Amino acid sequence: MALYLIGDVQGCDEALQRLLDKIDFSASRDSVVLLGDLVNRGPESAAVLRRVHALDNAANALLGNHDLHLLGIAHGARKAGRKDTLAPLLAAADSEAMLDWLRHQSMALHRTIGGKDLLMVHAGVLPQWNVADTLTLAAEVESVLRGPALNEFVMSMYGNEPAQWNDSLTGSARLRVIVNALTRLRFCSATGEMDFDAKDSADTAPAGCMPWFDVPGRKTAAATLAFGHWSTLGYVSRPDLLSTDTGCVWGGCLSAVRIGATLDERELIQVQCAEAQKPGV
Repeated sequence: MALYLIGDVQGCDEALQRLLDKIDFSASRDSVVLLGDLVNRGPESAAVLRRVHALDNAANALLGNHDLHLLGIAHGARKAGRKDTLAPLLAAADSEAMLDWLRHQSMALHRTIGGKDLLMVHAGVLPQWNVADTLTLAAEVESVLRGPALNEFVMSMYGNEPAQWNDSLTGSARLRVIVNALTRLRFCSATGEMDFDAKDSADTAPAGCMPWFDVPGRKTAAATLAFGHWSTLGYVSRPDLLSTDTGCVWGGCLSAVRIGATLDERELIQVQCAEAQKPGV
């Protein structure tokens, strides 16, 4: 049985099929975690959701910013943007079933492999949070997404404030910080104040900021953090880090990482992707 981690698919179903074929994925033998942003910008978001759903218990999916944006559009919290490609999914006969499946996916996942923690999120983790904190806070958002307050939640989900975690936060402000960290984070200050303007590579950090994973004293440093979201960072593999978004929707690759008996055993498998959306267009 193999565990595969797959980076941002973003509606590129043809590439996802080729990648699953290349790794000879078997739902009866293997498991896969998709690290968020299953939908949007690519041409076949509905097909991606149907494919992953059909894998049943062999697949787990994390919710990324584009997946939450889909829920926001579906519930009237935000109008579709110029670069969004979600209209066919929302108009599909099985749209309601797909959206219901999506809101029951995870904000963070954890496995212990070879005695070491593997923590999986879409974007990042604030330096004040340890593994247990991250899973507990993710569960707060998951509970709201799966419950009767979903519509109220997506109406208050958007925004950059508060930009910093505080244990005393409550209500929509608390949930917004958790969502922003887990699905949007790239750069933050040494005290965990998030910046959402910079989207380029890790060496272009805004003044006073650094990549979230390089903050000194980060409480998840002893774990391996696997994430997507940052296509300009690309594939990075180091003992405490596994970055998997390699820009499929922009004409890069769709990447899967096979995890072995320990977290040091990693195999990168990629397929080239057709450019589905040009940056800046």
